[in-house]
Amino acid sequence: MNRPPEDAPPFAEPWQAQAFALTLGLHAQGLFSWGEWAAALGEAIKRAQAAGDPDTGERYWHHWLDALETLSLARGAVGRKELGERIEAWDRAVRATPHGQPIELRR
Repeated sequence: MNRPPEDAPPFAEPWQAQAFALTLGLHAQGLFSWGEWAAALGEAIKRAQAAGDPDTGERYWHHWLDALETLSLARGAVGRKELGERIEAWDRAVRATPHGQPIELRR
């Protein structure tokens, strides 16, 4: 796995920091333990590798998000329909936002 330079920021994109913060918040609320989180993240990485992910580390945060979605669904924190709707809303917002501009999710 390629390691980033030591002075690299911890998050390459704002959504990664948001996913990290959401994970910490859900853990603090008792939705899952750190052991359960580690297992879910490990399973997400294994699924990706089984599907051909070369495990270069470039998709780590995508695996993180997969684990977060999986645990949130399994624990009833979000419904499958609601999650699908939110993913679609973000996709529309990304496509409608000019390059370099902040993405705004509107209802």
